[in-house]
Amino acid sequence: MAVSDLFHVKVPATSANLGIGFDSMGIAVDKFLEVKAKPSSQWQVSFKSPDLEVLPCNEENLIIKVARQVAKEFGHTLPTLHLEMTSTIPLTHGLGSSASAIVAGVELANHYCQLSLSDFDKVRLASFFEGHPDNVGPCVTGGLFIGYYQPQENSHQEELYYEVLNLEDVTLIVSIPPYEVSTQEARSILPESYHAGEVAMQNAVGSLMLLAALKKEYDKMGQLMMKDLIHEPYRQKLIPEFNEIKECALSLGAYATVISGAGPTMLTLCPKEKASDILESLNQKVPSCQHEQVQIVPAK
Repeated sequence: MAVSDLFHVKVPATSANLGIGFDSMGIAVDKFLEVKAKPSSQWQVSFKSPDLEVLPCNEENLIIKVARQVAKEFGHTLPTLHLEMTSTIPLTHGLGSSASAIVAGVELANHYCQLSLSDFDKVRLASFFEGHPDNVGPCVTGGLFIGYYQPQENSHQEELYYEVLNLEDVTLIVSIPPYEVSTQEARSILPESYHAGEVAMQNAVGSLMLLAALKKEYDKMGQLMMKDLIHEPYRQKLIPEFNEIKECALSLGAYATVISGAGPTMLTLCPKEKASDILESLNQKVPSCQHEQVQIVPAK
């Protein structure tokens, strides 16, 4: 079958870690990167969202680099393309802007090289570029994503296991500070090693959190989400608003407030019927941040 010259893909934002699930859990959020592509005489990227204009507008753009590498791994050459990018995902704020770009690149290669990739293949390839699956996985699957990924030198030989859940009758609020925290900075603040007792406790709490999610016991799920020992205790100091946002949301009935990805965005999980009150209070008490109710993109 002939491949269509025009291609359009819409990739959701993601919030990774969910407190307790460092580098292994993430959730798809209804903010989106949209990419329209068509053949061109030269590599070119046009930005329809002003915030994207800091990104490369040629073949150095991450989407194009990923797409060309995926094509090469399958023995193909990607045609030269003109891309048009639109996004509501803030850059460098812990909502998976780079993850969405990686997945968009995989989708471009899949379309123009007619690779017929499964969702599993897409998650595997995207994890190869990202290094772990918690951000890129939900971009592909939607829903609450739990994944294990073991990289290898060859992207066709990694170990990947994942499962996906739908969370019902809950909604999300994202609190986005006006400053950035780079992933490198957020990683460098973490300790190089952890005590065996901390790792055992983290494993127990994470397992219980997922069982609570399966049983739709969201109060218990939220309490367990906030018991992380691996990254949140260290990254909180990078987000001055952390405690105020968390205390405000929990006092009004939120299930949990955690750091989204590497931050500085914070993610609040709450009952749908309490979201408007929590949002109003956050806007009043912490006006320095942009607070927004978002929905979970359902699993496929």
